[in-house]
Amino acid sequence: MDKLTYHYPPEVFNLLVDTIPLLNRSKNDVLLFFKGAGVKNSLLLDIENTILTNRASINKYDMVRTILARLNESGENTLRERREVVKRVVEFESYESCWDTDRLKAKGLVYEVRQLVNVKDSFTRMKNAKEEAELEIRKEYLKKAAEAQKLAQAKELFKNEISTLFVMKDPHKRGKLFEDILNRLFSSFGILIKEAFTLTGDSNEGIVEQIDGVIELDGDYYLVEMKWWNQAVGPDEIAKHLVRVFTRGQARGLFFSVSGFTEGALSMCKQSLDKVVIVLGDLYEFITMLDNDGDLKRFLKDKIQAAIIDRNPYYKREY
Repeated sequence: MDKLTYHYPPEVFNLLVDTIPLLNRSKNDVLLFFKGAGVKNSLLLDIENTILTNRASINKYDMVRTILARLNESGENTLRERREVVKRVVEFESYESCWDTDRLKAKGLVYEVRQLVNVKDSFTRMKNAKEEAELEIRKEYLKKAAEAQKLAQAKELFKNEISTLFVMKDPHKRGKLFEDILNRLFSSFGILIKEAFTLTGDSNEGIVEQIDGVIELDGDYYLVEMKWWNQAVGPDEIAKHLVRVFTRGQARGLFFSVSGFTEGALSMCKQSLDKVVIVLGDLYEFITMLDNDGDLKRFLKDKIQAAIIDRNPYYKREY
């Protein structure tokens, strides 16, 4: 009942004109019916005066038609009253108040109103449900569009920030900034990450281990190592990272090098695949992936799959 149309449609209007007079014995009863529905006196006063001065000049059907037309013409201002009028009709059960000759006809008309209103309400609910579904789709589209724009900005920021590192003289500072830039790229793609941290030993041993980051993919945790060197990373650095991975049970390893890896490093990683998943990547791959509007998660999963299935820790996708 709370979803009736903005105005009474013709079929509802005419059916109400036929029904309401039968539910009320007298003209005064008709006025009380509408007053009970909350219709303002300003819409009823002239009709009430006509009844008092010249009762024979108006009948109950004319009264109902005039009042319903005024409710329709008042638009949104009388929406509540229009709904209440229909509600009072479809919930009507006191047929003993009708004239005996009108009782059966009144019951039949009330039933027709109920059926018609149910159909109208059903279409209105369907319309509202469709509009709500379209609104949700639009919200989801706008959300995805905003996320895509944010991701595009993150990609451009990554490439811009990386470009500044090539002219940086301090290798230590450059390496730390590389870690930070790459970690923020992971975060932009929604990859769970723990940024660089250190572990200290017992008995004043100081820092015994430094981890550049940790990411999670499909329930597996990967210890991340990042190097910005002028030469390819060799077996010694790979061995250090493998030790960190081996000492953490089910952990896996990711190693990113700006300048690639030596043959000895690649050979060590292939041999280690018997015991642990280790994946290698370089900066050129990242830039190529981003330039081709790639997805970082898909990029990493392809490399992980190649390491596990093809025993290729340094897989490079062709774009």
